[in-house]
Amino acid sequence: MKTISNNTEFEQIISGDKPVILDFYAEWCGPCRALLPVLESASNDYGEDIVVAKINVDENPELATKFSVRSIPAVFLMKNNSVVDKFTGVQSRTEIDKRIDNLIAAKAETLN
Repeated sequence: MKTISNNTEFEQIISGDKPVILDFYAEWCGPCRALLPVLESASNDYGEDIVVAKINVDENPELATKFSVRSIPAVFLMKNNSVVDKFTGVQSRTEIDKRIDNLIAAKAETLN
């Protein structure tokens, strides 16, 4: 799991060829802390198939504004620099796995 601390890092991560999961969070946010281990586990399990990155909204307000984040945690699933799926709040690992599997499958279809 990567931490994005500036716009340059953000652009590098989303411009790659892997699906990206962006987690907008804040240190003071209880639900964000509850979601973090679920996303870390998914990041470990999916390994090189995806990139999971977290963005602190207090330190990167311009990125939060760019994505119109109004509530956290806010998670955006991206491929080819486009948002494919998104959710707010805590989700179960099962639900997150479904979303990641759909994201990966969508990526595979674009390559064929």
